[in-house]
Amino acid sequence: MIQDIGKGRYKNEYRPRAARAEDPVICCKGREFLIRVKDREIFFPTYGEVTEKIPALKGQETYLFEIEGTYYFLFRGGAGGFDDPTSVIEEAQLPGYEWSGFRKLRDTNPGTALFAGVTGAQLSEWYKNRKFCPHCGTPMVHSEKERMMQCPSCKLMEYPKISPAVIVAVTNGDHILLTKYAGRGFTNYALIAGFNEIGESIEDTVHREVLEEVGVKVKNLRFYKSQPWSVTDTLLFGFFCELDGSDTITLDQEELAVGEWVNWKDVPENDGISLTREMMNLFKEQKRQEKEQA
Repeated sequence: MIQDIGKGRYKNEYRPRAARAEDPVICCKGREFLIRVKDREIFFPTYGEVTEKIPALKGQETYLFEIEGTYYFLFRGGAGGFDDPTSVIEEAQLPGYEWSGFRKLRDTNPGTALFAGVTGAQLSEWYKNRKFCPHCGTPMVHSEKERMMQCPSCKLMEYPKISPAVIVAVTNGDHILLTKYAGRGFTNYALIAGFNEIGESIEDTVHREVLEEVGVKVKNLRFYKSQPWSVTDTLLFGFFCELDGSDTITLDQEELAVGEWVNWKDVPENDGISLTREMMNLFKEQKRQEKEQA
């Protein structure tokens, strides 16, 4: 999955420090980031490359995180500098680099760089939307001790946004319930998914989302694993569960275009980097092994 970065250790604690010339910088434009791709490998511009082209950006970097001893940074603007460094970087046109979104990079080699890019883009958007206090409008100030923006006037504290959600594999014997989203460019099969609501346990989210989207009830919930999905500021909780009662599907057509029971043999195999794909593959493989041992 996207967070599987081999032996690399991801250290996300905030440690204010100056960037070195060789440190990679994740330059973001919305959910796109500036990269070059060579032999399916992703490379970010270095601090030295950017500041040589744009000297005024020196000293405007913000530390993001460390992976495998490499320190990643972000230009987020601020007092005494550019209000929007992205536009300046875009105008500079760093040779060999281009802006690319997450979906265009799904066919690259998953690993450290892709994970760093989407996580950096998530933090970039958070910083961009926390320049001013949402309560009183005062410019926010970055904490020197942790990744937190604080209002110097009313003392409001803002931490990075994380939205919990569920991915649900509903099984019924040899079948699994697969769906397709309505009105989206993504047309592959998916599992039922939805965000947790205030005051709701994550298990209750599973029951509610399944009932709302396909009109069936489930039982025997089994937590599988979680996945940070920075593309949408989400922390995903994957569950397997079994059909409880009628298998008649009543589709929420505002959310889904397709909802159907699919035999394990017909589940499409995919080496994607999402929790959804891993769970679909796991169901198919477990059923294959069951049949071979029968």
